[in-house]
Formats: sequence, C-alpha cells, structure tokens
Amino acid sequence: MERKRQAVKRTRSYDSSGRVAAAERSRSAVLDAAERLFLSDGYGATTMSAIAELAGVSVEMIYKGFGGKPGLVRAIRDRGLAGTKREAAELRSDRMRAAETDPRALIANWGRLGAEVAPRVSPILLLVRAAAGVDGEMATLQQEMDADRLRRMTENARHLQKAGHLRRGVTLAHAADVLWTYSSPELYEMLVLRRGWTVSRYGRFIADAMIAALLPSA
Repeated sequence: MERKRQAVKRTRSYDSSGRVAAAERSRSAVLDAAERLFLSDGYGATTMSAIAELAGVSVEMIYKGFGGKPGLVRAIRDRGLAGTKREAAELRSDRMRAAETDPRALIANWGRLGAEVAPRVSPILLLVRAAAGVDGEMATLQQEMDADRLRRMTENARHLQKAGHLRRGVTLAHAADVLWTYSSPELYEMLVLRRGWTVSRYGRFIADAMIAALLPSA
C-alpha cells in the first residue's frame, strides 16, 4: 500500500510539473507573438486574435493570463528587464550594489547591465510612447513605467549618496535624474537605433557619462 501511495505521488508530481512546463511554454509563445506583432505592425493595429493565432492559443487564454494588450506589453517589458542570464538583471544589480565598494566599478557594471537589457526593453518602451498619444491605457502605462524606472534609479542614487560617493553639490534628486536619463529608451533610440552604435559601445558610453556626471574627478 505504501509503495502504491509513493507511485501515485510521483505520478502527480510529474503531471504537475508537466502542466507547469506546458503553461510556461504557452506563456512564452504568447509573449513572443505579441512582441513580434507589436513591433512589426504597431500597437493599435495588432489584434488579440492575431496574437492568439500566431501563438497557437485561444484569445480567451490570453485574456485570462494577461488581461488584454496593456497586460501583454507590461509582461514583455518585465521579461526584458530580467536580462539574458539565469539570474534576473535587477537581482544582479542589487547584489553588485551591496557588494561593490568602488563606485566607478559599480557604475561600469550598471552600464553593462544597461547594454544587456536595453535591446530587449527599449523597443517596447518606445512602442508604449508612440501609442500613448492615442490610447489612454498606454498613456497610463507609460506614466507607470516611467515612475517605476525613476524609483529604481532613485534607489541607486540613494546608495551612492549614503556611501559618500557623490561629488560635492550633487543632490539625491539630481543624481536620480542623471541615472534616469542615461537609462532612458530615448537615448538607446538615438545612439543605437538611429546612429548605429554597437550595444557594447552604448553600454560603455552611459557608464562613462554617469561617472563623469556624478562622481568626483579621479
């Protein structure tokens, strides 16, 4: 009897893990399809039925999982912010912020993380900006995403301030604005998408610019 119960538990565990994996594959397929269509056809022209058809799922499944197109955009942004490594980029940034005592090395690391995340996130943020002028939900989402990025950059600026790294005269608000500016999708658009910079060059530039704007001269 005990052996039978153990076999049932293993079967249930397998079934559960299989369902989770299948759900994750469906979720990824939906986000891939939505991102592809949003960026190729535009936010307004992309329909939920087109996303469902491309992803091979039902429209109902997408609404249940994401609540509509704004939810899809938010999920795509969040996936991009995770970065390309096994550990999410924001977690790596937090860990580096806690461990790194050299502010120049820390900001250089932020530049590398920015170069990793920007190609995945900036096109979506630019899509939101373009749609915000004609779509109230997108306007609200743009405000939400801008505020979230400013909150994150303010945390980084506060760390530099508390550690005594900021140049004399640089306030917390100014430092947060500098970090917010150099993490903006508009800067990525200008330098990488329009001027043809490589992503690695872009990452080095934003790191050097933040160091020059915030820290004392070496």
